[in-house]
Amino acid sequence: MSSPVKFATALMLLLMASTAWAASQLDVRIKPANAALKKNVQGYVGKLEASDAAALQRLRRSAELQARQAAEALGYYQAHIDSQISEEQPARLVLNIEPGEPIRLRQVTVRIDGPMTELKGFRLPSSSHLKPGAQLNHGHYEDAKRLIQNQATRYGFFRGQFTSQRLDIDPPAGVADIELVYASGPRYRLGAVKFSGDAPFDDELLQRMVPFRADTPYDSELIADLYDSLQGSGFFDGVRVDAVPAQASGEQIPVEVQLTTRKPRTFGVGIGFSTDVGPRGRFNWTRHWANPQGHSYGFESELSKPRQNVGLWYDVPLDPPQTDKLRFAGGYQKEEISDTDSLSKLLKLGPEWHHRLDSGWQQVLSLKWQREEYRLGDDSGLSTLLMPGASYSFLQSDNRLDPHNGYRVQFDLAAAKKGLLSDADVVHGNVMLKGLTTLWERHRFLGRVQVGGTETNDYSSIPPSLRYYAGGDQSVRGYDYQSLSPENAKGERVGGRYLVAGSLEYQYAVAERWRLASFVDQGNAFDSLEIPTLKTGVGFGVRWVSPVGPLRLDLAHALDGDGGFRLHFSMGPEL
Repeated sequence: MSSPVKFATALMLLLMASTAWAASQLDVRIKPANAALKKNVQGYVGKLEASDAAALQRLRRSAELQARQAAEALGYYQAHIDSQISEEQPARLVLNIEPGEPIRLRQVTVRIDGPMTELKGFRLPSSSHLKPGAQLNHGHYEDAKRLIQNQATRYGFFRGQFTSQRLDIDPPAGVADIELVYASGPRYRLGAVKFSGDAPFDDELLQRMVPFRADTPYDSELIADLYDSLQGSGFFDGVRVDAVPAQASGEQIPVEVQLTTRKPRTFGVGIGFSTDVGPRGRFNWTRHWANPQGHSYGFESELSKPRQNVGLWYDVPLDPPQTDKLRFAGGYQKEEISDTDSLSKLLKLGPEWHHRLDSGWQQVLSLKWQREEYRLGDDSGLSTLLMPGASYSFLQSDNRLDPHNGYRVQFDLAAAKKGLLSDADVVHGNVMLKGLTTLWERHRFLGRVQVGGTETNDYSSIPPSLRYYAGGDQSVRGYDYQSLSPENAKGERVGGRYLVAGSLEYQYAVAERWRLASFVDQGNAFDSLEIPTLKTGVGFGVRWVSPVGPLRLDLAHALDGDGGFRLHFSMGPEL
């Protein structure tokens, strides 16, 4: 071995030895064993910075004092503590602790004086750790004080103070008394909201976004709701809400909001691909605000080989503007159906009333006039229907793009009466249920059920848009898009009166953004309410969570019919 190598090796060994020597350790020994006390002592004393036994000797008394403080914090005021320096290498400071009997609470008084106690949301500290006979713990005492002060701050009792906060300890007797008395004082109130900035909107519109009235009792959650309401309206890029108690006049706090308006127009272009429709392009243009009343309008379109559509809309904000609106919408769609010569040209017009219920459900009431020219197998026709409808949906999700737990429920119902601008009597309804849960961080379970039906006394006059087809990325994988359907005498798919489809899927997260999936799908479209023959597809796939949502690639096998394998690609949120 060369001299430089020998020197480097010797230096490394010397450094390792000195590092091991410097790694002096604290050894806490408690008799009888007490895990909570040991952890607290270790936290109080912390890491010992000492290079040898002499340095540990200098830290010895300080460590004993810190250990005593740690013991007293948990109620052990009679603890016997001694220490020694071990002879082992590396050197260790050994703390020997006999906790003794802990201090017990004798008298506990926790009281609030004033109007704060009248609040439904107020919680008086009532922990079992603050009951007579419980072991004294300074942390629980401080937590009780903090809980009272935090609630006073949230609910606007800014003059509140403790008139008594005593913790009397009698170590020889082994008891302690607690007295916490808080005088809440008057509750402050929120003043009228004043807006400033470059917002070009009527004050009446802005005031409809405020979730409280002037002179409402203060609650910090109302300030957060105001911020969320304005930010979620879609009108603003920046929102700043100031409600400073120090600026109150006569216990009324002024609320000032600074707004920065977003750009009035946006234009979007996107491209995508799915095995249902192949390559597709999407275009949209939006005027987010067109006047001081906050009206907006825009258009959106989608182009793919089997389907082309364009839609126009005009929105009038209602009360509250961020959730309720009156929409006037219209659109035209041309679609090749079921990969055959069948064709549909659909024009649809009508108003929609969007309203968010207090329960969180989204309600949409509509009145749609539709005119559909179609060719379906050997049949062709022109359908005109005026259909009042109602839709109710509810989404519970912990993340908009990539949820881990949640569910979606949706109900849709529409009807038409022959003679009232309609060619036929029709009742058309759909139910969609989706659920997702994640267990032990990596295991995800998804479920989906869809049921639909069309009731009429003249089914031959029902256009393709009100008939059902199954199969494809979002239906029964393993089968081509819209390939599951009743057929006419020539074997042409003509759509069914009813639809049943469901799916169960298991995903396993192999990395932060990658998941493996296995699934089974069942479903079919049919004409009779008798127990239908459901088609089944099984398979496995890969999921990648992109910044715009999960991308799904599946290889599915159809267990019925011709069998075989089909590749499915799709993207978008799973709820």
